[in-house]
Amino acid sequence: MAAHDVADLEVEGIAWDLDPLLNGAGDGAAGVEALLDEAQRRAGGFAEANAGKVAELDGPGLGAAMHELAALQELVGRAGSYAMLRFATATADPERGALLQKVQERGTQIETALLFFELEWAALEDEAAEAVLAHDGLDFCRHHLRAARRYRPHLLSEPEERILAEKSLTSSSAWSRLFEEQAAAITVEEADADSHSEPSAPRGTGEPVALETALARLFSPDREVRRGTAEAVTAALQPGLRVRGYVLNTLLAEKMVDDRLRSYPHWLASRNLANEASDESVGALIEAVRGRYELPRRWYRLKAQLLGLDKLADYDRMAAVTDEDDRIPWARAKDTVLDSFAGFAPELADTAGAFFSERRIDAPVRPGKRGGAFCSYTVPSAAPYVMLNYTSRRRDVLTLAHELGHGVHAALARHQGVFHFATPLTLAETASVFGETLVFGRLLDEAPTPASKLGLLAESIEGSIATVFRQVAMNRFEHLAHTARREEGELSLDRIGALWAASQEELLGDAVEVTEGYRSWWSYVPHFINTPGYVYAYAYGQLLALAVYGRYEEQGAGFAAAYLELLSAGGSMPPEELGRIVGIDLADPGFWDRGLDLVERQLEAAEAAARAAGRV
Repeated sequence: MAAHDVADLEVEGIAWDLDPLLNGAGDGAAGVEALLDEAQRRAGGFAEANAGKVAELDGPGLGAAMHELAALQELVGRAGSYAMLRFATATADPERGALLQKVQERGTQIETALLFFELEWAALEDEAAEAVLAHDGLDFCRHHLRAARRYRPHLLSEPEERILAEKSLTSSSAWSRLFEEQAAAITVEEADADSHSEPSAPRGTGEPVALETALARLFSPDREVRRGTAEAVTAALQPGLRVRGYVLNTLLAEKMVDDRLRSYPHWLASRNLANEASDESVGALIEAVRGRYELPRRWYRLKAQLLGLDKLADYDRMAAVTDEDDRIPWARAKDTVLDSFAGFAPELADTAGAFFSERRIDAPVRPGKRGGAFCSYTVPSAAPYVMLNYTSRRRDVLTLAHELGHGVHAALARHQGVFHFATPLTLAETASVFGETLVFGRLLDEAPTPASKLGLLAESIEGSIATVFRQVAMNRFEHLAHTARREEGELSLDRIGALWAASQEELLGDAVEVTEGYRSWWSYVPHFINTPGYVYAYAYGQLLALAVYGRYEEQGAGFAAAYLELLSAGGSMPPEELGRIVGIDLADPGFWDRGLDLVERQLEAAEAAARAAGRV
């Protein structure tokens, strides 16, 4: 890693302590094995006591069974979270990969031993199921059990479900792991600024850097740095591109078969069901966003003026619009986020502060570390963890706020228990975007110059574009890829690149040139591999979070109690009921347009700031 890419010495030491996940069961692999041994023993006893008898359970009997299932999920979840998080920070370590594989294999064995319960519960007639659910003592699992019954038309027989669960280890799980290892191993030759004087100049011979570090250079105000970086990233993606394309093709085909076997009417149906969202509401969201694609185009035309360009290229989209390079060290980032959270509600800051004091954050960029950032909820009896790749950019502070928003959501909902503490993906971004918006307001207030304010407002509108419009464009790529794979057969790399370019060109229109090299940039996005259909949830969550923040602006400090109640509810009720806690009507057909109106107001604020700074 080059010296200028290191945030500071402090961030290099910010690594998480995963031992609490093992709960005293032992150290490392031995502790994982002990947790899985106990889970396997209890799963066998549970199956022996309940298989073939679910229809006979009364309210107390169902409650006892669900408490035991919760305990089993906690054991497997602790082991799985430990192995996954340990692997995420060193994906090239064979020992960590082997442990993760062992957890997946043994977890699948436990899962197959318990499959009967889900199938027998789904087989109950609606009247019988509702009668037993009416009993007291089932609040910790009632919504979960109701939601599980929505899968009735898509479940197979128990022997078939067992086969699919067992085979997943050598199909989707294995391919996803291969993709993750391949993507994490990508290194980019650091461009030499002197080599960019001519378009045909060779790339520099600087030391290789992680893909995450290289992508951060696309924020540079120097166009030659951006162009050289884009060329270097494209070159770095080439060696493993055929493998990653084969992985995508294989998983597209696997999903096609799975959807056919389970009678899902289209490729996105299973994701919508998991998100507790109707096909109609998701379709309305996607079409509403596509219908407002002129908003990002409008911004990119303005940005071309700010950068003194006739037209942006794809590698210009994230360029800084000012020459200020505001580096924010880790200590300042921490203080900014916690102070911003405290200004809204002390409980928010206290909960986020525990991530630092309990070593539940892994922050530095390292070779072989998974790219991006995420929050792992783990299990309610433990605590959530956050992973970052912190490069001291201003946007990294917002990423810290975003992931800690997730973490606070998980922490406040832990009391709901394993069945209800996680929300559907469509609501999962609410707390993260809200937290990010709080910190953005603090950074804007502290901006020392008009140029700084313009830079922040530019980042704000670009954040909304990335989260709403770009995610919907990526959903369109997935739609095109899944549809083409089902109609045409295996897709060539050229065909995949053309579908990616088509989805991006629809978004960008005549405002941005999509270069030939950009056609391979789909190939490092993990969501297409790990969670097909995931990406529209970002747009859903962003628009919902903006609406929630709008309620805060209307109500002021009094809104905090309702917001904390929303987070504490976790996933214990349907999304529409969760929305009502903070005065949001998710069933209103005009909801998406009102959210998009808020994005347009962000754009208008950025345009006004550009005029105030004398830049246009």
